[in-house]
Amino acid sequence: MIKTLFIRKHASDVILVQVYVDDIIIASNNYSLCEEFVAAMQGEFDMFMMGEPTYFLGLQVKKLKYETFLSQSKYCFYILKKFKMENCKEAATLIATNCLMDADEAGNQVDSTKYRGLIGSLLYLTTSRPDIQFGVCLCARFQSNLMKD
Repeated sequence: MIKTLFIRKHASDVILVQVYVDDIIIASNNYSLCEEFVAAMQGEFDMFMMGEPTYFLGLQVKKLKYETFLSQSKYCFYILKKFKMENCKEAATLIATNCLMDADEAGNQVDSTKYRGLIGSLLYLTTSRPDIQFGVCLCARFQSNLMKD
Protein backbone atom coordinates (compact mmCIF):
# COMPACT_ATOMS: atom_id res chain seq x y z
CA MET A 1 0.00 0.00 0.00
CA ILE A 2 1.28 3.44 -0.91
CA LYS A 3 1.27 5.92 1.94
CA THR A 4 -0.17 9.32 1.08
CA LEU A 5 -0.74 10.88 4.52
CA PHE A 6 2.33 12.01 6.43
CA ILE A 7 2.21 13.18 10.04
CA ARG A 8 4.96 14.88 12.02
CA LYS A 9 4.57 15.63 15.72
CA HIS A 10 6.90 17.72 17.84
CA ALA A 11 5.82 18.48 21.39
CA SER A 12 2.27 19.86 20.99
CA ASP A 13 2.74 20.83 17.33
CA VAL A 14 1.45 18.62 14.51
CA ILE A 15 1.72 18.94 10.74
CA LEU A 16 -0.29 16.76 8.34
CA VAL A 17 0.65 16.45 4.68
CA GLN A 18 -1.76 14.67 2.32
CA VAL A 19 -0.33 13.89 -1.14
CA TYR A 20 -2.45 12.85 -4.12
CA VAL A 21 -0.64 12.63 -7.47
CA ASP A 22 0.54 16.24 -7.90
CA ASP A 23 -1.69 17.85 -5.28
CA ILE A 24 -0.70 18.39 -1.66
CA ILE A 25 -2.76 19.60 1.28
CA ILE A 26 -0.94 20.82 4.36
CA ALA A 27 -2.56 21.30 7.76
CA SER A 28 -1.05 22.19 11.10
CA ASN A 29 -1.89 23.69 14.45
CA ASN A 30 1.25 25.84 14.01
CA TYR A 31 1.31 28.05 10.90
CA SER A 32 5.12 28.40 10.96
CA LEU A 33 5.43 24.63 10.42
CA CYS A 34 3.43 25.02 7.21
CA GLU A 35 5.65 27.89 6.08
CA GLU A 36 8.82 25.85 6.81
CA PHE A 37 7.46 22.84 4.93
CA VAL A 38 6.46 24.93 1.90
CA ALA A 39 9.87 26.63 1.81
CA ALA A 40 11.64 23.25 1.95
CA MET A 41 9.42 21.82 -0.81
CA GLN A 42 9.84 24.87 -3.05
CA GLY A 43 13.61 24.55 -2.60
CA GLU A 44 13.43 21.04 -4.08
CA PHE A 45 10.49 21.19 -6.50
CA ASP A 46 8.87 23.64 -8.88
CA MET A 47 5.60 24.28 -7.07
CA PHE A 48 3.25 27.06 -6.12
CA MET A 49 0.66 27.57 -3.40
CA MET A 50 -2.99 27.89 -4.39
CA GLY A 51 -4.20 29.01 -0.97
CA GLU A 52 -6.69 27.33 1.29
CA PRO A 53 -8.58 24.49 -0.38
CA THR A 54 -12.30 24.75 -1.06
CA TYR A 55 -12.64 21.46 -2.98
CA PHE A 56 -10.26 18.48 -2.92
CA LEU A 57 -10.86 14.92 -4.18
CA GLY A 58 -14.63 15.24 -4.02
CA LEU A 59 -14.63 16.94 -0.62
CA GLN A 60 -15.83 20.48 -0.12
CA VAL A 61 -13.84 22.23 2.59
CA LYS A 62 -15.28 25.09 4.62
CA LYS A 63 -12.95 26.58 7.22
CA LEU A 64 -14.27 28.75 10.03
CA LYS A 65 -12.35 30.32 12.89
CA TYR A 66 -12.37 27.26 15.17
CA GLU A 67 -13.82 24.53 12.96
CA THR A 68 -13.43 22.94 9.56
CA PHE A 69 -16.37 21.30 7.80
CA LEU A 70 -16.09 18.65 5.09
CA SER A 71 -18.97 17.81 2.76
CA GLN A 72 -19.48 15.63 -0.29
CA SER A 73 -22.76 17.19 -1.45
CA LYS A 74 -21.17 18.56 -4.65
CA TYR A 75 -19.75 15.09 -5.36
CA CYS A 76 -23.23 13.58 -4.79
CA PHE A 77 -24.76 15.93 -7.35
CA TYR A 78 -21.91 15.08 -9.77
CA ILE A 79 -22.67 11.35 -9.44
CA LEU A 80 -26.40 11.89 -9.94
CA LYS A 81 -25.77 13.96 -13.07
CA LYS A 82 -23.13 11.58 -14.46
CA PHE A 83 -25.49 8.62 -14.22
CA LYS A 84 -28.54 10.63 -15.36
CA MET A 85 -30.34 10.35 -12.02
CA GLU A 86 -30.58 14.02 -11.03
CA ASN A 87 -34.41 13.88 -11.15
CA CYS A 88 -34.76 10.69 -9.11
CA LYS A 89 -36.83 10.54 -5.94
CA GLU A 90 -35.17 10.23 -2.54
CA ALA A 91 -35.72 7.12 -0.47
CA ALA A 92 -36.34 7.34 3.26
CA THR A 93 -34.72 3.94 3.79
CA LEU A 94 -32.00 2.61 1.55
CA ILE A 95 -32.24 -1.17 1.81
CA ALA A 96 -33.39 -3.68 4.38
CA THR A 97 -30.53 -5.55 6.05
CA ASN A 98 -32.39 -8.85 5.58
CA CYS A 99 -32.79 -8.29 1.82
CA LEU A 100 -31.93 -11.27 -0.36
CA MET A 101 -30.53 -10.51 -3.80
CA ASP A 102 -29.87 -12.98 -6.56
CA ALA A 103 -29.38 -13.01 -10.31
CA ASP A 104 -32.28 -12.14 -12.59
CA GLU A 105 -31.64 -14.88 -15.15
CA ALA A 106 -34.44 -13.71 -17.46
CA GLY A 107 -33.39 -10.03 -17.36
CA ASN A 108 -31.51 -7.94 -19.92
CA GLN A 109 -27.74 -7.44 -19.92
CA VAL A 110 -26.61 -4.30 -18.12
CA ASP A 111 -23.66 -2.16 -19.23
CA SER A 112 -21.04 -3.57 -16.84
CA THR A 113 -18.68 -0.62 -17.30
CA LYS A 114 -21.40 1.84 -16.30
CA TYR A 115 -22.47 -0.34 -13.33
CA ARG A 116 -18.89 -0.69 -12.07
CA GLY A 117 -18.40 3.08 -12.47
CA LEU A 118 -21.51 3.74 -10.41
CA ILE A 119 -20.47 1.28 -7.69
CA GLY A 120 -16.95 2.79 -7.58
CA SER A 121 -18.39 6.30 -7.27
CA LEU A 122 -20.70 5.20 -4.46
CA LEU A 123 -17.94 3.29 -2.65
CA TYR A 124 -15.89 6.50 -2.59
CA LEU A 125 -18.93 8.32 -1.19
CA THR A 126 -19.21 5.86 1.72
CA THR A 127 -16.14 7.46 3.32
CA SER A 128 -18.42 10.21 4.58
CA ARG A 129 -21.75 8.38 4.32
CA PRO A 130 -21.60 5.20 6.42
CA ASP A 131 -25.42 5.05 6.24
CA ILE A 132 -25.22 3.88 2.60
CA GLN A 133 -22.30 1.50 3.06
CA PHE A 134 -24.35 -1.68 3.54
CA GLY A 135 -26.48 -1.13 0.43
CA VAL A 136 -23.53 -0.10 -1.75
CA CYS A 137 -21.42 -3.08 -0.66
CA LEU A 138 -24.35 -5.43 -1.25
CA CYS A 139 -24.73 -4.10 -4.80
CA ALA A 140 -20.95 -4.32 -5.32
CA ARG A 141 -21.19 -8.10 -4.96
CA PHE A 142 -23.06 -8.26 -8.27
CA GLN A 143 -20.44 -6.88 -10.63
CA SER A 144 -20.22 -9.88 -12.92
CA ASN A 145 -22.96 -11.29 -15.17
CA LEU A 146 -25.04 -8.16 -14.63
CA MET A 147 -28.71 -8.48 -15.45
CA LYS A 148 -31.37 -5.77 -15.63
CA ASP A 149 -35.07 -5.96 -14.61
